[in-house]
Formats: sequence, structure tokens, C-alpha cells
Amino acid sequence: MQITKTTIPDLLIIQPIVFEDERGYFYESFSKKLFLQHGIETDFIQDNQSLSQAGVLRGMHCQNPPFAQGKLVRVIKGSILDVAVDLRKKSPSYGEHFKIELNETNKTMLWIPHGFAHGFLTLENNTIFSYKCSNYYNRASEDCILWNDKDLAINWGVLMPNLSEKDKLGKPFKEFTSQF
Repeated sequence: MQITKTTIPDLLIIQPIVFEDERGYFYESFSKKLFLQHGIETDFIQDNQSLSQAGVLRGMHCQNPPFAQGKLVRVIKGSILDVAVDLRKKSPSYGEHFKIELNETNKTMLWIPHGFAHGFLTLENNTIFSYKCSNYYNRASEDCILWNDKDLAINWGVLMPNLSEKDKLGKPFKEFTSQF
């Protein structure tokens, strides 16, 4: 596995070593030993998976303390535009976002530590998205920032994605009070 820093501190791109032949492929999708070598001390306690059609946008979500979650995200089938926003008030990149395409071909993963909002736009029908979480989901601790907030200026490449009611009602970033 190759771990690469992004423009935002602690947000990491993880590229597995993939072994392919005529039968298919194999790769290690998580290694606690490798994470520890890169200073990532986390215990994953829950795995989640979703199926979405093209044009579905899920986000920008976060879990506030004490239920904050670190996430290791990847695509099993299809492709997404994945976005993380730094919500850590003392971070030099507070309010900045990072985006990357994750898909079944590149098998790239993204480590999103506590203190980030996360969202993704599905680029293909029947996309399967998988993520490991370092804490359990807690509805009362969930927060949502407006996906198309003008201050965050995330270029999703779409004007009218398919959104849940919750995501339509996300807070503008200026009204969001970070607990990180």
C-alpha cells in the first residue's frame, strides 16, 4: 500500500498494491500495521455500504464529538467524486475541501480523520460505496452542511443532483458551528 499526503493535513490517499491475473485481482484493503506506521491510531468498529444511482449526492455530513468518526472510504463497484471538508478550527486548512475520484478501476481509498465533513456524488449507476468507521453512528450527533454552499465553493460538476431531504436542508457553512 502506498499512502500519500493531500493538500489538507491528516487527510490521506491510500493506493493498494493490486495483484491481477486472468482469474481476477487481489489487494489488501486495510492494514492496521501500515496505518500505525503512518501515525494513524484508530480502531474501526463499524463497516457501512451503500448502493446509489448516477447523480445521487450524499453529504456533507459529520458526526460531532463524542461520536466523531474517522472513515476509510472506497468504491467496490462504479465511481464517485469524493469530497472532504476540514472542520478543525485550529487547522491551517479550516473550511478548505479536497476532492478525488474513487472508482472500481483505480481502487484508491481515502482516509478521512475526525474533524471533517464528508460527501460524495455518484458518477455511475449501481455504484457500491464502502467505508470503515472508527465510531458508531449517533443520530443526535449528526450534522449536515449544505452541499452547494457558496463559501465552500465545491465544484461537483452538476447543478441538480438527487438529494435526500436531510441534505437539501443542510446548514450554510457560515451558520455551522464546528465542535472540532
